[in-house]
Amino acid sequence: MLLICGTAPRKDLPLTEGEAILHGDTLRIGGAEIPCTQGTAALISAACATLACLGKPAPRALLVGDDGSGKGSRLLYEYLIGNLPRLAPQVVVLHYMLPVMGLMRKVSESASKAKKRPFMIADAAAMYAAKAAGIAREFDLFTPDLSELAFLADPQATHPAYVSRHLFESDSTRIPELVATAYANGSAARTLVVKGSTDHIAQNGKIVDRVAEPNLPALEAIGGTGDTISGMVGALVHGGFDEITAARIAIRANRMAGLYAGATPATRIWQVIEALPRVFADHLDDWARQAGDASMERSAS
Repeated sequence: MLLICGTAPRKDLPLTEGEAILHGDTLRIGGAEIPCTQGTAALISAACATLACLGKPAPRALLVGDDGSGKGSRLLYEYLIGNLPRLAPQVVVLHYMLPVMGLMRKVSESASKAKKRPFMIADAAAMYAAKAAGIAREFDLFTPDLSELAFLADPQATHPAYVSRHLFESDSTRIPELVATAYANGSAARTLVVKGSTDHIAQNGKIVDRVAEPNLPALEAIGGTGDTISGMVGALVHGGFDEITAARIAIRANRMAGLYAGATPATRIWQVIEALPRVFADHLDDWARQAGDASMERSAS
């Protein structure tokens, strides 16, 4: 099972668990319908589309409304703490939730009580909580953007709002330095997918790949295009790909979906996700083969 957990910015959504089904621009989870906008809804939608292309069952979603008070987030944390061993997911993706360090530690402890600890992915506020709680190394994969990478690299920061100004002003040329610092400080998961105009993949402190094509600046203006990468990585890992291959495929698919959708700043994220079946039909086999060849070359060297 792929389990995706997060919050939606609304008051009327109770804690909802169920199979996530994507219909056009709407997600259905249990009896709830959620529009596919940015955030956790975009992440789940991208995972739905990816798993369908892989011929795999739809993901399970654990979603709750949170209007900023943190009440919904705490319900989400408590549910995970009490139920992760029973749910026994193979892959868990944690996304938007109030960063509560003590509760995130308990979530990680609960994951370790399962018969087999799931592959753990964190993005957005869940990633902030894992870093601030000192348990980043217990996670398998983080998906930061540049400013979030700066947060991971700053040993004094416990929330992105407190990252030193010079780190916030960093440009992409400093990504290798920031990656090395984050790993040296124990503030990075084993694998990082750094999202940006050029996407970087790092593992154990080293950059292992960069992807810059196709170059689509319009994607930067579309809310949710970072969330879709996280959803696709989780789905691809659940589908049997190793995390480096999953990351390579996800970031290429994200860019190509933007191209297929004819992305402009006015494009909605569901329109990008809608292009994923065509993208995977045209390119998945080639990308998987290329990734396998690259893996063999690394092993030989």
